[in-house]
Amino acid sequence: MAESLIGLAAVLLLAVARLPLGFTMAIVGTGGFAILRGPTAALETVGQLVLDFSMSYTFAVLPMFVLMGAFVHRSNLSEDLYDASHAWLGHFRGGLSMATVAASAGFGAVCGSSVATAATMGRVALPAMRRFGYAPGFAAGTIAAGGTLGILIPPSMSLVVYGFLTQQDIGRLFIAGLAPGVLTVLMYFLVVAAVTRLRPELGPRGPRTAWVDRFRLLRRVSGVLALFSLVLGGIYFGVFTPHEAGGVGAVGACCAALARRRLTWHAFVSSLTEAARTTSMVFSVAFGAIILSNFINVAGLPESISTGIVALELPSLGVIIAICLVYMVLGCVFDGLALLFLTVPVFAPIVASLGYDLVWFGVVVIIVSEIALITPPVGMNVFVIKSMNPELPLRTIFMGIVPFLMADVTRLAIVILVPGVVLYLPNLML
Repeated sequence: MAESLIGLAAVLLLAVARLPLGFTMAIVGTGGFAILRGPTAALETVGQLVLDFSMSYTFAVLPMFVLMGAFVHRSNLSEDLYDASHAWLGHFRGGLSMATVAASAGFGAVCGSSVATAATMGRVALPAMRRFGYAPGFAAGTIAAGGTLGILIPPSMSLVVYGFLTQQDIGRLFIAGLAPGVLTVLMYFLVVAAVTRLRPELGPRGPRTAWVDRFRLLRRVSGVLALFSLVLGGIYFGVFTPHEAGGVGAVGACCAALARRRLTWHAFVSSLTEAARTTSMVFSVAFGAIILSNFINVAGLPESISTGIVALELPSLGVIIAICLVYMVLGCVFDGLALLFLTVPVFAPIVASLGYDLVWFGVVVIIVSEIALITPPVGMNVFVIKSMNPELPLRTIFMGIVPFLMADVTRLAIVILVPGVVLYLPNLML
């Protein structure tokens, strides 16, 4: 166990030094395994791990959904989603914040990345919110919190990775994320309504949009919304597998971008390049995390953790809460995907031994990872907003996030105490 703790400490130090995380984990994992089993065994094991992972059919679904998100991004969907949401919600008190949450949910559903959702909506929504007199901290907090929807609402890269690591059905994981995603949007709406009712100056009302303009703007995003419904509906009703759904989504997003006259040859090549770069980044982190996880397993850390949990004689709910706290702490240091690769092989067997459904646990893990994205002192989404608005103090952004953070903790409690919120739809799948 001591060797694994030293290895994790080395990874943390190198990560703080801003070395590439995938290579850092691969070097530490290979070196640690070489110390435990010898250099020859380490090289053979690492080569076999990388080969098995790269040839995994389960993980092949990821590039198609990444390409789907790249095509949607090139079609400037984010601006149209925000305009449509603004038209329907902007005239309410705090309406622009609600519109930002709704647009983030829509964009996150086809993007699959929280950081990309926060960055995109920051460019689109923050100038408009400032123009209508919204408080800078409240506006930035809304965008940072809304960005977290990108890794929960399917299709999601994080759910694909979790499905690969636990051998759970990716289609069921996608459907399991729907109800918690909708619950998140509704709770954020309630937060905005409550905050602006107590302090109306934080989110004044915007102008009312005519009904004819509302439906005109809604038609501009109807194609992509129909594509999203087709992909998830096809998975839910068993029309096609998640891998086939990724292909359908990518081709459909390409056709939608062509129909909107936004996909030039340069944009098409850029979309392919972006998808290849993102997939390569995910694979590099995955390779490193799997090598490090294998070293940690050989060093005996999972068994030690399991033994320690049993010795504490905690109830099953106490074990889940303890695991969530570990995720919140580690989420302030590690990227979301790296966190999954490192921790899921350790915690999933423990959770399964307690009798919990691993599909439900996957959604719990994603929710906790979302909370880590906006939790002080690190909060990746917060630094994305900060980098785009250098004049905005970090303290102001974090203060704006506090109400949404309270809603996230409440949502996590609901999902943990009422697993049916997650499992009802997956259990009805054909």
